[in-house]
Amino acid sequence: MVDWHLVKEMKPPRTQQEWEAEFQKYQQFPEFKILNHDMTLPEFKFIWYMEYSHRMWGRAVGLAYLLPAAYFWRRGWLSRPLKGRVLALCGLVCFQGLLGWYMVKSGLEEKPDSYDIPRVSQYRLAAHLGSALVLYSASLWTGLSLLLPQHKLPETKQLLRLRQYAHGTTALIFLTALSGAFVAGLDAGLVYNSFPKMGERWIPDDLLAFSPVLRNIFENPTTVQFDHRILGIASITAVTALYLFSRKIPLPRRTRMAVASLLAIACTQVGLGVSTLLLYVPTPVAATHQSGSLALLSAALWLVSELRRVPK
Repeated sequence: MVDWHLVKEMKPPRTQQEWEAEFQKYQQFPEFKILNHDMTLPEFKFIWYMEYSHRMWGRAVGLAYLLPAAYFWRRGWLSRPLKGRVLALCGLVCFQGLLGWYMVKSGLEEKPDSYDIPRVSQYRLAAHLGSALVLYSASLWTGLSLLLPQHKLPETKQLLRLRQYAHGTTALIFLTALSGAFVAGLDAGLVYNSFPKMGERWIPDDLLAFSPVLRNIFENPTTVQFDHRILGIASITAVTALYLFSRKIPLPRRTRMAVASLLAIACTQVGLGVSTLLLYVPTPVAATHQSGSLALLSAALWLVSELRRVPK
């Protein structure tokens, strides 16, 4: 889909003539000219419907936020603090849609000075994913705050340290998930398909091949994969340490469940990540790994919610 219209594009092509016109639009862009020049109309329909489904799902999500929010607001069921959260969430939903088109647009632009295959900007992909993660995290946090009763935990030094560790671990998990956007955007999962070493070395020769050096962090596939590995190892280490430290503190049963779930999901996520790498990034495994990052972030937010301070 090479156009973006909020309402008009909700109706897909129906006749053969409409499909051919849509296909001709796609043929004007670099992705067809360079990457998919031998694509047939049935193949085009497949990728078109994939993008169409994503956009329609995004609109459904938007309505799932906006319509109940308007209804609850009109009925007077929202407290003043909750009104602020609802406005922020609805604003994020709208921003996410605009950011999605801004990302897609980058994959349609002519880049005469580039020898790379046509792809969306990894920066815009990371921004789109980051915005989605923020929206999801804010929604989950709001739901947990409303639905789960707070524990009245004794404010000991150990609990304070555990709370700080939980916040730091959650931030690390978020950053690791966000770094996955750069891996996906640069196809960095295909450059070194071995573990734990990268090829025959722990630190590959082309880690800092780009100049200036800062470009490597965001544009060098080798460095992007290396960074994602380091962040993943740091995340599983932090989660394990958090779990072991929590065992020394008397915690409610529900909180212990949150800690144990976090560790279990983290171990599963590491296994999925390594499998994705060794199997040369098969789509089902890679998609499961991406979903696992969201599950891991959810468990981390659940734990932070369990440990939050009761207001006086």
